[in-house]
Amino acid sequence: MEISAKTAEELRLTPEEFELIQQKLGRTPNFTELCAFSAMWSEHCSYKNSIKWLKTLPRDGKKMLVKAGEENAGLMDIGDGYGVVFKIESHNHPSALEPFQGAATGVGGIHRDIFTMGARPIASLNSLRFGNLKESKTKHLLSGVVHGIGHYGNCFGVPTVGGEVYFEDCYHTNPLVNAMSVGILKNGETISATAKGTGNPVIFVGSATGKDGMGGASFASANITGESVKELPAVQVGDPFQEKKLLEACLEVIKTGAVVGMQDMGAAGIICSTSEMSAKGEVGMHIDLDKVPARQQNMKAWELLLSESQERMLMVVEKGREAEVVGIFEKWDLPAATIGHVTDDGILRFYMNGMLEAEIPAYELVLGGGAPQYDRPYKEPGYLSKIKAFDPAAIEVPDDLRSIAEQLVALPNIASKRWIAVQYDSTVGTANTSTNQPSDAAVVLAKGTERSEGSERGLSDAQDRSSGKALAMTTDCNSRYVFADPYKGAMIAVAEAARNIVCSGGQPLGVTNCLNFGNPYEPEVYYQFVNAIKGMGEACRKFDTPVTGGNVSFYNQHPGGAVYPTPTIGMVGLLESVKDKMTLNFKEEGDIIFLLGKSSNDISSSEYLHKLKGVEYSPAPHFELEEELLLQDTLSKLIRGQLVRSAHDVSEGGLFITLAESAFPNGLGFDVVASDAEIRKDAYWFGEAQSRVVVSVAPDKVESFRKALGKLPYEEIGFVTNGSFEVDGMEWGTVNEWKDKYDQTIENYMTGLVEME
Repeated sequence: MEISAKTAEELRLTPEEFELIQQKLGRTPNFTELCAFSAMWSEHCSYKNSIKWLKTLPRDGKKMLVKAGEENAGLMDIGDGYGVVFKIESHNHPSALEPFQGAATGVGGIHRDIFTMGARPIASLNSLRFGNLKESKTKHLLSGVVHGIGHYGNCFGVPTVGGEVYFEDCYHTNPLVNAMSVGILKNGETISATAKGTGNPVIFVGSATGKDGMGGASFASANITGESVKELPAVQVGDPFQEKKLLEACLEVIKTGAVVGMQDMGAAGIICSTSEMSAKGEVGMHIDLDKVPARQQNMKAWELLLSESQERMLMVVEKGREAEVVGIFEKWDLPAATIGHVTDDGILRFYMNGMLEAEIPAYELVLGGGAPQYDRPYKEPGYLSKIKAFDPAAIEVPDDLRSIAEQLVALPNIASKRWIAVQYDSTVGTANTSTNQPSDAAVVLAKGTERSEGSERGLSDAQDRSSGKALAMTTDCNSRYVFADPYKGAMIAVAEAARNIVCSGGQPLGVTNCLNFGNPYEPEVYYQFVNAIKGMGEACRKFDTPVTGGNVSFYNQHPGGAVYPTPTIGMVGLLESVKDKMTLNFKEEGDIIFLLGKSSNDISSSEYLHKLKGVEYSPAPHFELEEELLLQDTLSKLIRGQLVRSAHDVSEGGLFITLAESAFPNGLGFDVVASDAEIRKDAYWFGEAQSRVVVSVAPDKVESFRKALGKLPYEEIGFVTNGSFEVDGMEWGTVNEWKDKYDQTIENYMTGLVEME
């Protein structure tokens, strides 16, 4: 076929990019080659509109074992010869059109990023955003996404241990589905996604290739529209049982020492793994596409190159050891075939039945190589003038605070996500400590480190389990805060993630991010992106949590414009001993309740103001980075000194919701009084000013606790009771009444007990 700028445009390449491709090749590309450039120069693969700003994030740290972005996932040292591997990625567009498979393959893909490095996944988390839960479309998307995550994770055998779910109108058309995986490996046993060694064989392993997922990378780099349903074949189909076999086979073959490099075939499939591995190793490849195991007949060269069929890996192995490697995969009943070899000239050559179909320098295809990098213009969004004009004095303080609290506890963003969580297997692997002992971050035993420590000391498994290392992990972002102030809102996302780690007894290690924004060609959207990156970078430097890698997802739009800017933070922290874990639940009647941090006369961007008062435009809540750092440092010392019995941070819904969530697990109550008469009552109980944590303290430790607080502001606000809620001297009912409202909200929406709009 005749290749022209129009052909390129149909493949989502600009006329300028088509011209650049011709310059790089010194000729007009054929269709297969143009397809390769289309996939690899898509936003999803090349980060062409974001890489300039991503490079400004802190990417180095003393515990980082690989450079940020160098491998499939981040790797950080946790001591005793072990490392933690973690990453978060989006699968938004596929989930918008086919929620079950979109979410399922998102989970499968992120787990492959972990075990392709040689790590065994031990935990999965997610961050989900949907539209109004009263609408039938939202219910359909929520049900499908949750089913997909649960199906894949449960069958694959990795527990889903944490996450977050928000409901905002702007996500109606374009939900966000961000999946995170965390794994453990022994230091020095990492496998790199690098091709080396002229003549070394290139081996395809895993599921056979089909036409599902065709052009998925390009599909993920465009707006969702009414026509997008016509691109439904771009959604991949996953098989968690195949992936489980692939995991075990890959970990087994790594131990042979025959593997030189390995990369999963995620976005853009074979063209991505061959080009990125080759460019990284400064080599080329000769690939015979007709040798690729296929499950559909007569697939064309470009289809084999771009297919995003799931559960596949590309390996470079030592020459002469092909049979050994293939034999392991055959044992696991998985296709494996030598499809080519490494060359020394940096050129990718793809053949089909002996005919040369494409010839491209690997370097020219990849991020950091010849892929274009753009510096987009940006300007302050017009809506920020409405935010600056907000006057809290225009909002009257309600007389009936209990009524407000009852409405708050039943808002979908605040209410229990039990209906969702019970569909996930959180206990498989027996390492999750948070199932019956809730904490602000999920705390998972680092089981490999347990066994090595226990065996050295001659401990039994039971003794071992109480003393080994553990990992704390969380996903966090309040996107309405980022909408209100992209710079401060992104800082808050990092701070809350770190706060959740600290509240759980851990020390933050590092960050992986999933940056979900609208169309980068819109200057107001790009302003949100740039300023969010700036805020994120400042906060990560303050908390010494380098960004190890992640994912950018642009083009998340709805008919009225972009979704809320949503820079989701995935963070991992370390507990040197699982005995250091702190939980959020009140422990005993009579314990004293303290609020750590400073109360603020602030209702901005709160659930109370937005959902119950209908105010769309207000500033981000009060936040100061130095206040946050002092809070976290002090709380860490209190927990290590065993001076608090529970810790739970103040977030959505404010102080009252934090108290209620601390009371629910053990069926206890509280008697509390607002201790600052200068602060309006709705701000005191429902405001979402940051850098605050509720702790409970045993009476005999109160004196030592106060002495340990140093310069940290605090308030003694009450005490734990046997099951009643009393606020400012008024009886507000029993813990069971409140817990029923909290637990049943989402279930009532999903079963139709709340009427649809």
